[in-house]
Amino acid sequence: MRKMLNITKAVSDETRVRALMMLEGGELCVCQIIEVLGLAPSTISKHMAILKQAELVESRKQGRWIYYKLAGEINKEIGTVITWLAVNLKGDKIVKNDRKKLKEILKLEKETICKKMYHR
Repeated sequence: MRKMLNITKAVSDETRVRALMMLEGGELCVCQIIEVLGLAPSTISKHMAILKQAELVESRKQGRWIYYKLAGEINKEIGTVITWLAVNLKGDKIVKNDRKKLKEILKLEKETICKKMYHR
């Protein structure tokens, strides 16, 4: 029961769901997530920790940067949750806008975005 409660808690917040929907396209640096969502790094860190605790995302550290990806690739239950979210948010304006922003951000050098985070 605890695992199910952690998952439902994690997907009950708009910011966390938006982050999950961005990660549906593949692994992202936390700086890219911050840039799209427009929130403070500490706020995004807390949200990503909740998603990680619920086993919805995995992370890896490479140098100074932290990368996140969906855990659904290795966990069928999580894959089902992500699919359900994606189907139900297919036409959502906020998700579409986030994807549009992300597309532009992905055109930029990761270093540029990440350095910008630490000079705000």
